[in-house]
Amino acid sequence: MGTDTVTRGSSLSHAPSDLPSVILDDYNIELKNGEGFVGDRVSKKAFRDLVEDWREKLRKLGPDPLGAKASHDFSKRRLDDLLIDGPPLAAGVVFGAIEEFAQELATVVRRFLRQKGWRDTQSIVVGGGFSDSLAGRLAIDRASVVLRAGGLALNLEPIRHHPDEAGLIGAVHLAPSWIFSGYDSLLAVDIGGSNIRAGVVTTNLKKASDLSRAEIWRSELWRHRDEDPAPSRDEAVDRLIAMLNDLISRAERSRLKLAPFIGVGCPGVIAADGTIERGGQNLPGDWESSRFNLAERLVDAIPTIGDHDTVVLMHNDAVVQGLSAMSDMRGVARWGVLTIGTGLGNARFTNRRLPDTVH
Repeated sequence: MGTDTVTRGSSLSHAPSDLPSVILDDYNIELKNGEGFVGDRVSKKAFRDLVEDWREKLRKLGPDPLGAKASHDFSKRRLDDLLIDGPPLAAGVVFGAIEEFAQELATVVRRFLRQKGWRDTQSIVVGGGFSDSLAGRLAIDRASVVLRAGGLALNLEPIRHHPDEAGLIGAVHLAPSWIFSGYDSLLAVDIGGSNIRAGVVTTNLKKASDLSRAEIWRSELWRHRDEDPAPSRDEAVDRLIAMLNDLISRAERSRLKLAPFIGVGCPGVIAADGTIERGGQNLPGDWESSRFNLAERLVDAIPTIGDHDTVVLMHNDAVVQGLSAMSDMRGVARWGVLTIGTGLGNARFTNRRLPDTVH
């Protein structure tokens, strides 16, 4: 992570670690144990594996309470329905998976807190697709109880924004200060292993000068994982560029004052020149090639927005999602984010403006 700065007319492609409101202490830690990556124990797949484990135990005694459908084919909504209105044994299976998952999550959090960059963390928000479900929120809340009962005065809570929105809203905190002079909105991109989302985020500075009222004006989603055949990297980038151009046209027609800025959240470790060093293995095609630079591709395709040169800033997607919770973390000095999805994203921050109660 560097300490680059951004100026008008620059196409700088990697956001600095010293952001306007926070210092980024660490991100994308890849903790391992004898069985592999620790984060794999608290992924969406890991939760479905726990559901399957409980079903397998019950099958030895009688019919499967969840029927014949494979555990990994259950949607989040269906699992939530089973918790609320399902037969007692079916609800019990899901509750059993929640309890085990919560214990695993608490263990993983303890591992993070032992890392140098995560010491003295006071609060952690949990995002990612798993947090957008009743089962996920119960698991997060239960893990918080486990940690606190074990003597850790740590707040662990689901992220406030919908995870899909958080990945875009957080981009406003990547933007340099001049972006907010004369503009009321900006473009944001969230690139994931299953889909690519792009949107226009309005800053709403007149309602809240700390950007806490920023919201998505319009967004577009493309599920590249559903495409057959799978798209190439260049096809994915071309699709993203088309989405951004469409959003620019819509913003202009609606008379929004769109800033010449695109904030991008992307999996993995982003190098100072904007290339992806590692962590892009779930994206369509080879995004880790030293010859590929997404920021440069975007600037080449969209050189100006309005009358000014386009600026593109990229950062890790967990970092960007965490930044969406900035206003909720004003009361602490050091806080982090975990994103539970295909893997476990992570980032730790220190607030620049410490609250009066923090010493």
